[in-house]
Amino acid sequence: MTLPRAYIEHVAIRVSDVDRHVDFFRQVLGLTIRDEQAAEGARPRQVWVLGSVQLIEDPNFVGAEGRLAHLGIMVDDYEGVLARAAAWGAKALPAGPNWLELPGGLNVEILQASVGAVEAALAINPRA
Repeated sequence: MTLPRAYIEHVAIRVSDVDRHVDFFRQVLGLTIRDEQAAEGARPRQVWVLGSVQLIEDPNFVGAEGRLAHLGIMVDDYEGVLARAAAWGAKALPAGPNWLELPGGLNVEILQASVGAVEAALAINPRA
């Protein structure tokens, strides 16, 4: 059996002040914003920083910042990964079939990568 290839595309964390964190990523690291979603109803404001994190605003949170919300994982075999995850014991979440809760509570979002994207990302040497 050939296993799929995958990489972590983003890590979603909850923060009390999205703007303060965006300023850090922009001003200190030079990273740009990939996407932003305004708060709407029960949905919180969210910002995706290119190549790194998804910031989910939770202004009422009191405690240590950076609570993990989920891992966004790019895969080269979406359907195969979802089938293997279900057989492994992962449960689909109400957000959709690609949102999974693993035994123990970790949430992951499975995303289909474009052709060759996973291989290209895995070929990057972060220590180079």
